Amino acid sequence: MAQFNETSSVLGFILLGLSAHPKLEKTFFVLILSMYLVILLGNGVLILVTILDSHLHTPMYFFLGNLSFLDICYTTSSVPLILDSFLTPRKTISFTACFGQMFLSFAMGATECVLLSMMAFDRYVAICNPLRYPVVMSKAAYVPMAAGSWAAGIINSVVQTSQAIRLPFCGDTVINHFSCEILAVLKLACADISINVISMVVANMIFLGIPVLFIFVSYVFILTTILRIPSAEGRKKAFSTCSAHLTVVVVFYGTILFMYGKPKSKDPLGADKQDLADKLISLFYGVVTPMLNPIIYSLRNKDVKAAVRKLVVQKYLTE
Repeated sequence: MAQFNETSSVLGFILLGLSAHPKLEKTFFVLILSMYLVILLGNGVLILVTILDSHLHTPMYFFLGNLSFLDICYTTSSVPLILDSFLTPRKTISFTACFGQMFLSFAMGATECVLLSMMAFDRYVAICNPLRYPVVMSKAAYVPMAAGSWAAGIINSVVQTSQAIRLPFCGDTVINHFSCEILAVLKLACADISINVISMVVANMIFLGIPVLFIFVSYVFILTTILRIPSAEGRKKAFSTCSAHLTVVVVFYGTILFMYGKPKSKDPLGADKQDLADKLISLFYGVVTPMLNPIIYSLRNKDVKAAVRKLVVQKYLTE
């Protein structure tokens, strides 16, 4: 009961964001808003063409539509809050809204990790076992695969968020971040968070380690199969079917490794600069990857480009 009373006494949190750098806030408001609009437009168009164009009613584009919807949900869970914080002097967020935003961000991030591995399996079957592709990747298979990705991400988020929300928060309620990032929130708890940390480590192994390993093994088999194709044209055509997905995977996981793998500065004078750099990297990670996904798939995929052109022409003719 004491723990419940301590937690419930916290009505909200203060998001520090770029409060120490007010001159940057207006600049980043315009920049992030522009990128957010590109995310909504690019991913919205991809979802539209994968639904309306019958040629794109295949497992690969079904997964791509899910990825685009996921990117819209992921950015919408945090970007409006971030934009508001750039314009509002008092950057507060209620206790309920904070953990709601944390839940959505965590769920979307974990879902994307699993979904990318499902997309890798789709490319593996298409290139390594093309004759069995219609059987293995039937609608009865790829729809549950996508649904399972969403379910896994949501279940993981329920576990992590429910553990965090039960912690007592007392004293300092200033989150040194743009949004309710779980590690930043856990630092404010006035209780032992070892269980939370262990749970997150296990979750990272499951939702980061296993998908990365699965994607790596899939592409080893894919590249081995491609190199066995006798003609250069055949190799180029086979690789083009998975190059967009491979690029998205490299951008997604490469950014994560850069964020959490870079060494920390031991110089106290450079701590503030590093803190600012960490915040900006985290901020751009949340918007750059979702913005690049539709661009990558549009530039490196003839089917998507053709479908977008067809949609534009149809709209022009109807007007």
